[in-house]
Amino acid sequence: MKKRNLIKYSIGALFLLLIIKQGKAQIQNADVLNAPVDVSEYFYDYQNTFYFADKLADFDPKTGKGKVEYKRYQYQSRQAFNNMLMKPDTVPANEFPATEYEVSPNLPFEIQFISDRTVRIKMTSGPQFNPEKESLMLVDGVAPQNPDQWKYSKIKEGHRYTSAHGTVEIHTNPWHVKIFDKNGKLLTSTLHTNDVANTYTPVLPFSYVRKNSDYSRSFSAAFTLQPDEKIFGCGESFTQFNKRGQKVVLYTDDANGVQNETMYKPIPFYMSSRGYGVFMHHSTPITVDFGKYFSGANEMMIGDDEADIFIFLGEPKDILDEYTNLTGKSEMPPLWSFGFWMSRITYFSEKEGRDVAKELRKNKIPSDVIHFDTGWFDVDWRNNYEFAGDRFDDPKKMLSDLKDEGFEVCLWQLPYFTPKNTLFNEIVENDLAVKDRKGNIPYEDAVLDFSNPATVTWYQNKLKHLFDLGVSVFKVDFGEAAPANGIYHSGRTGFYEHNLYPLRYNKAVAEITKKEKGYTLIWARSTWAGSQRYPLHWGGDAATTNTAMSATLRGGLSLGLSGFSFWSHDVGGFVTKSPEDLYRRWTPFGMLSSHVRSHGEPPTEPWLYNKSFLEAFRKADNMRYELMPYIYAQAKESSEKGLPMMRALFVEFPEDAGSWLVDNEYLFGSSMLVAPLFENGTSRDVYLPKGTWVDYQTGKAYEGGWHHIEAGDIPIIALVKNGTVIPHIDLAQSTKDMDWSNLKLKVFASSETTTAKGLVYLPKGEKIETIEVTKEGNNFKLKNNPLQGKTSFSIIK
Repeated sequence: MKKRNLIKYSIGALFLLLIIKQGKAQIQNADVLNAPVDVSEYFYDYQNTFYFADKLADFDPKTGKGKVEYKRYQYQSRQAFNNMLMKPDTVPANEFPATEYEVSPNLPFEIQFISDRTVRIKMTSGPQFNPEKESLMLVDGVAPQNPDQWKYSKIKEGHRYTSAHGTVEIHTNPWHVKIFDKNGKLLTSTLHTNDVANTYTPVLPFSYVRKNSDYSRSFSAAFTLQPDEKIFGCGESFTQFNKRGQKVVLYTDDANGVQNETMYKPIPFYMSSRGYGVFMHHSTPITVDFGKYFSGANEMMIGDDEADIFIFLGEPKDILDEYTNLTGKSEMPPLWSFGFWMSRITYFSEKEGRDVAKELRKNKIPSDVIHFDTGWFDVDWRNNYEFAGDRFDDPKKMLSDLKDEGFEVCLWQLPYFTPKNTLFNEIVENDLAVKDRKGNIPYEDAVLDFSNPATVTWYQNKLKHLFDLGVSVFKVDFGEAAPANGIYHSGRTGFYEHNLYPLRYNKAVAEITKKEKGYTLIWARSTWAGSQRYPLHWGGDAATTNTAMSATLRGGLSLGLSGFSFWSHDVGGFVTKSPEDLYRRWTPFGMLSSHVRSHGEPPTEPWLYNKSFLEAFRKADNMRYELMPYIYAQAKESSEKGLPMMRALFVEFPEDAGSWLVDNEYLFGSSMLVAPLFENGTSRDVYLPKGTWVDYQTGKAYEGGWHHIEAGDIPIIALVKNGTVIPHIDLAQSTKDMDWSNLKLKVFASSETTTAKGLVYLPKGEKIETIEVTKEGNNFKLKNNPLQGKTSFSIIK
C-alpha cells in the first residue's frame, strides 16, 4: 500500500514539475506573488471593528455637505444546537484614554450633482491629510458640478433633489440615500441595518471596517438589489455575463487565459437592468458581492478609507454616454488599424516579416498590419528596444518597404526588465523603477514606475527612436503585475498604484504615439477605468477551444459595457495550434469585431492550413474589407457616444426582455446582429429582438424571437436590422488602396419597407452622414447625396 502511494506521489510530483518547467500554469486563489487581493475578507473577520452608517447628523442642502453618525459594532458569536452563529452587535469603545476618541463618530458625507443624469456620493472614514488633487481616471482630472440641473425640496423624511431624469432622496433617520427614476420607481438605496432586521442572516449595511491588524479602514458601500435585477460590466469578465449572484474581485491580474474569474481588464463600473450604473472611483482593490452572499444586498467592498461613488441614470446608452463623459471616450483609431493584423509568436527576423508580407499578397489575404512579437531583440523576450543586428539587416528600409506594400508594423514590448537586460542598470541607477520599503526593487525584474515623470520621459524616448525608424504602433503587453508592496514615486504604495499601473502604462504609450504619429493607437492587454481613452485592447491568452471562444465573447461584451468602444482577440485562440475547424469558425467572429488579429502559437497564417481553409479565411477577410465603410462609420459613432462596437443586444433594445438574457450573440455596430458558431456545425439557435431581420448572406427574413438558423457560405450567422443601408467598398488588399470616391449601398429591407437608412463616414471626414434611400416601384433610390463631390453611391442587391 505504501509503495503504491509512493508511486502515485512520485508521478504527481513529476507531473507538477513538468507543468512548472513549461511555464504554462498558474495556480489561482493562492497566496502567491501578484495573487488578486480580495478585500471582502476584511469584512468577515470577527476581530475587526465595524462602523454602521446610522443617521444624518447635519446637512446643508445648498452645498450638499453634512455628516453621518456611525455606530460601532463587532461580531459576536453564539452557539445554537451545534451551530456557531456570528452576528454584529453594538460594542463600547476600546481606546484609551476614553476622552480622546469617539464611540460613534460623525464623519463627512457629501452629495454632488455632476449632470442631470449623474450623482456623486462621497464619504470618508477619517481625516484626509493628503487628498488627491486630480484623478487620472477622470478625463479632466476633476468631475464637473451642475447643481442647477437639480431642484431641491424639503420632505418629511429629509431632503429631495429632482432632475429631468430622476430623483435622489436623503433620509435623516435612519440614514438612506435613495435613487428613483423619472417615474418615481425606486432603483436602489443605501442599505441600513434596519433594512435587514427581518432576517437571521447577518448582513453588513453601508459601513466601514477598522482592521484590528493595522488600524486601516475600508468602506463597504452597501446598496439594495431588487428581484429580477441584472448586473453587467466590471470590465473584461469571462464568468457568466450577468454578474448578479457573483462575487467579483476587481484587481488587475495576468489571468493566463479567458476561462477563470480573474481579469486582465477589471473596471470598477457596472450597470443595472433597472436603469442605473455605478462607477466606484477608486484604484484600491475592490470586491463587489452582487447578491452572492445575501440576494438582496449589493456590497461594494472598497479597499480605500473613502467611498467615492458615481451613480448614472437612464438606459444603457445614456449610462455609457455619461460614464465616458466623466472618464473619457475612446479616440478614433486610424483607418488602417481596422484592417487585418497578421501575427504569431513570433516572427524572428526581417526575412520572416518580408516573407509573410509576400505570402499575404500572393494568397490575396487583405491585410494592413504585420506584428513582430517577442523575438525581434537579440534574446527572445529580453526587451531592449533594439532590433537584433544579426537578423534585421536594415530595419528602417524594411519598415519603409513594408509601408510601400500597404503594411504598417507593430512591435511587442513590456515594462519589466530582467537583470540580464542591457537596460537594467540604467533603470535602477536612475530611480526609474518601483522601489520596495528598503529602497531596493521588490522583484528580480525592474518594473518601470510610470508615476514618475522621469520614467515616462525615458520610456517614451525609447519608443520615439523606433517611431523614427518607421514603426507604426506598439503592443502594450503585460502591466498586470505592478508590485502590490511597492513604493511608487507618487508617494503611494502598490495598494493604490497596482490597479492604476495599466492606465499609466496605456497613457504613456498612447501619448507618445499621438505626438509622433498623429493618432492614438496601442494594442494593450491590461486596463483600469479611463484606459478606454487609449484604444485599443485585446482579450488575452485564450485557449484553442470552443469554450474559450465563447468566454472570449462574454469578456468582450462585458468590456464594451464598461466604456470601451474598441476591442479585439486572438483569432483561433493563443495557447496551442488552433484546430482547423475552430479557427475556421473563429475567423468570421474576429472579422466582425472592431479590430482583428490572428496571433498565437504557430501556425496562424492561413496558407499553412489546407486549401479549403485558406479559401474560407479569404472569404471572411474579404467580407470585412468590403464592409469597411460600415465598420468605419460605426466606429466613429461609437467613439463619439461612448458605445461599444461589439455591443450586447440590450444596448440597442433595452425594452426587449429577451435581449437582457443573451450572451452568445452581439450587435456589431447598431445594425448587424452576429451569432458565431461555437461548436462544430453549420447552424444554431439565434434570438432576435423585436422587428424584422434580414440574413446578410442569404437575404432570408426573420421576425423577432427564437429561430434555428443555418449559416451561409461564411461560417457565421449575421443578420441586418430591417430598413438598414449597409455601405460597401470595392475589395482592396489594404485600406491604403481603397477607393472611397465610389461606394456601394446594399439595402436590407422587407417587401413592405419603403425607406432605409445608413451611416457613412469618410477617412478624414468632417462628420458622420446619414444616407437615406426610398422605394420607387421595386427598386430603392438615393434620396440625396450629402457627400456630393466627394463620393458617389450606387445601389446594389
